[in-house]
Amino acid sequence: MQYRINHKSGEELSALGFGCLRFHKVEAEVERQIRYAIAQGVNFFDTAYIYKGSEATLGRILAKDGLREKVNICTKLPYYMVKKAEDIDRLFNTQLERLQTDYVDYYLIHMLPGLQSWEWLCKMGIREWIADKKAAGKIRQFGFSFPGPADEFTALIDAGVDLWDVCLIQYNYYDENHQAGRQGLLYAVERGVGVMIMEPLRGGTLVDKLPPEAKAMFDAAPGKRTAADWGLRWVLDHPQVFTVLSGMGTMEMVEENVRIASEVTPGQLTEEDFALYAQVKAAIQAATKVTCTGCAYCVPCPQGVDIPLCFGCLNNNALMGRLRSMWWYVATTEGRNASLCNRCGKCEPLCPQGIPIREKVGQTARELERFPYRVLRLAARRMLRNRK
Repeated sequence: MQYRINHKSGEELSALGFGCLRFHKVEAEVERQIRYAIAQGVNFFDTAYIYKGSEATLGRILAKDGLREKVNICTKLPYYMVKKAEDIDRLFNTQLERLQTDYVDYYLIHMLPGLQSWEWLCKMGIREWIADKKAAGKIRQFGFSFPGPADEFTALIDAGVDLWDVCLIQYNYYDENHQAGRQGLLYAVERGVGVMIMEPLRGGTLVDKLPPEAKAMFDAAPGKRTAADWGLRWVLDHPQVFTVLSGMGTMEMVEENVRIASEVTPGQLTEEDFALYAQVKAAIQAATKVTCTGCAYCVPCPQGVDIPLCFGCLNNNALMGRLRSMWWYVATTEGRNASLCNRCGKCEPLCPQGIPIREKVGQTARELERFPYRVLRLAARRMLRNRK
């Protein structure tokens, strides 16, 4: 296993982190996978309060044979379930009980979407709470996971830079310039915040839902690597990243990912490799619904539509499946969604790709704001209610 230094703590973390969202349904099989991963050098396990049964399962397994002392546990505060300051302690204590531990190595605010929610948490006393928990040895490293656009990410980094030890962002060869993206990765590192990566394979879509043309390109490349291998190698090639989380539900996944993370060091990819990624990405884009590059020349929109973000969600709808992509759309476009468009057309002359923006924004609204969009939006509003 390759290890990388978390410069905030000075400790070595395995390049591969075990994502605990997609556990196998049989706990004995989960234990077999976790024991194998630990034996092969994996020392980082990532879970969350809302991952059904995950914290308790991980806690039961790590309580055996001194396994807890061999690993770092990362879990997350569901801030959207906080109604009053006391809820933070209640949720955290529940997590400690589930995990059968008296401290958490890495504690993140889960799915923190932007500055407004962080400011609300500050009013709830999160800064003082974290300071107390760190002083008591209950939390070693603190940070946040992020699902939103790049401008909100940099604002969050700046607003809490004195507190953030780490952040967790989506990053892969297809989404290099989506969400926080490469811009956010480099900015966080510049500001002294460690970066962990989630969705290196885009929830499996860069393996299971590749267009046939893209699969053929990987198959024809030297080395006969799988699509998963190519995807993980791209992320692991970045020296700024100190661990890459992968949700693993089968032993085959664990074995393959351990092998890859044991082989790859930053800077190994060649110009030919990067050319292949570009060709594969182009094949994926050709199979998607709008060829937006995310340049953002079309914004700001007078009506507040986040056009690049909406187009990213429209493309996700082709690659990720309807419910998953619709939930993502709800979670990231509130107040800047496609149906706000009044077809003024001011955006279209600014697009270097010549995209018929009004047509594609309308398509986004038709595909992603149909049933059950409103139900999901109401649920999201209850979770991510106004923090003023």
